Formats: sequence, structure tokens, C-alpha cells
Amino acid sequence: MEAITKMFGVPFPAVILILYLIVINIVGFIAMAVDKSKAKHKKWRTPEKKLLIIAIIGGSVGCLIGMDLFRHKTKHKKFYVGVPIILMAQIVVALIVLKIKFF
Repeated sequence: MEAITKMFGVPFPAVILILYLIVINIVGFIAMAVDKSKAKHKKWRTPEKKLLIIAIIGGSVGCLIGMDLFRHKTKHKKFYVGVPIILMAQIVVALIVLKIKFF
């Protein structure tokens, strides 16, 4: 663990968190791409609940980028309003946890 801390210049738990966020956002992005593709081909779709859970557990940025890039779920209020709200809540929690003062 010490080697990882020295390599990245941040504590080991932070490295794990950063890697997790990268992976879950890639998952969110791919989930939007796959669901859009399935929608175009009239195939079985990913349940909206699963897409929202991916956003809630940290994949909100990937989901938002996927929504925008693939023009997917952009007419569904729970997505075009909900996912940005999830992201804002995650940012607020991160600021509180990291004790970053912005006022």
C-alpha cells in the first residue's frame, strides 16, 4: 500500500475510490450506449431502475455523458432532472466529506 501511496501521491483509500469512480462511470456510459442500441433495434432493454442505480452509486457523470452523446433518455424527466440532481448531491457530499469550504 505504501508503494501505491508514493506512486500516486495520495493515500491508498483515495486511489481505490478514484479507480472505483472511473470504472462505475465507464459502466454508466456503456449502459446508456447499450440501452440506446437495444431501443433502436427493438430488443429487450435495461430497466430504468438499473440505469438510475448506476448513477446513484457513483456513475452519474458517465450516465450524463452517455445521455447527451447518444441522445438517450433525454425526454424522460426522471433522467434529465434526476441524474443531474444525483450528481449535484454527490458533489455536495464529496465537499462535506473532504471538508472543502466554498463560502
